[in-house]
Amino acid sequence: MKQLQAFIRKEFKHIFRDGLTVLILFVMPIAQLLIFGYVVSTEMRDAHIGILDHARDEATREITRRMAASGYFKIDAMLSSEAQIEPAFRQGRLKMVVVFEPGFSQRLQKDGTASVQLLADASDANTAQLLTGYSNGIIQKFAMEQNVASGAMPSIHTQVRMFYNEALKGVFMSVPGLMAMILMIVSAMMTSISITREKEFGSMEVLLISPLKPWQIIVGKVIPYLLLAFVNILTILSMSYWVFQMPVNGSLALLLGVSTLFTLVALSLGIFISTVASNQMVAMFISMFALMLPTILLSGFIYPIENMPWALQVLSNIMPPKWFIIAIKRIMLQGGGMEYIWKEVLILSGFVVLFITLSVKRFNVRIG
Repeated sequence: MKQLQAFIRKEFKHIFRDGLTVLILFVMPIAQLLIFGYVVSTEMRDAHIGILDHARDEATREITRRMAASGYFKIDAMLSSEAQIEPAFRQGRLKMVVVFEPGFSQRLQKDGTASVQLLADASDANTAQLLTGYSNGIIQKFAMEQNVASGAMPSIHTQVRMFYNEALKGVFMSVPGLMAMILMIVSAMMTSISITREKEFGSMEVLLISPLKPWQIIVGKVIPYLLLAFVNILTILSMSYWVFQMPVNGSLALLLGVSTLFTLVALSLGIFISTVASNQMVAMFISMFALMLPTILLSGFIYPIENMPWALQVLSNIMPPKWFIIAIKRIMLQGGGMEYIWKEVLILSGFVVLFITLSVKRFNVRIG
């Protein structure tokens, strides 16, 4: 029995000496619980919307006030014309626009009916449905209160129009996210594991003492995987168009360029992971835990970022898939050009420079 107790104590010491094992046992469950607990939500909070009020009367101001006070909406813009609506959607400023017809209160009192138009950006179909549902509930509640107050039967008719995805096809939302997940995980994981395997087998040491400079080693490792990833890009885009009828309303060349840039981000991240990981298992663990969960949960792929607590919204800004998904949706669904995605392109380019720089420095340290 004493031998068994001694053996158990030894195993405990062995476990706690391994930082990766402790991380998997204790830190990962806590992180997953917090992330899933805060991110997985069917509610919508503080969605950015605009108001186009042709009436500017007491009833429209009251409905606008109620929408702002509901907690579901954050009124970011008071528009003056219909021409401002689509540019605001393409720039990502607004998720929905509420349009009140001229003479709203007068029509409601004299004719017993008035109209409100709800225009939503349905490139994210789930969010569009939630927002129009919340809005309709607030508007109809206001109409019911007017019925009680006046003893009449006035009604407010809401007209819903979905921009960019009128049929509310869920695949239009999932394809950009799947593109991000596939390109990120496959490119980063394959690169990190491949380079780490060379470190384990000793062939990396041969490269490090060769006449090749660190940046040449990195470029030499990136180019083959970049070409193979480009085949993946063409395959994904072809299937999304021919199988899922995903439109490409913008420039195909711009779409391919942004996809290639994101692949470079994934490859450079994979190289950086390989400089940190000591073996293939560690590289795979980092790639899966550090890439898959953030790509699924913190990129806006499945759950709207606006639903998340402030801290997670800030954290999402350092997730490359978030910016790629935004750019892809604007190109494929909204038909936007470079003027609408320049910020996303600049951020993704910054990630490439950052990861490549860190990787080169790590290689230099090994050489030194």
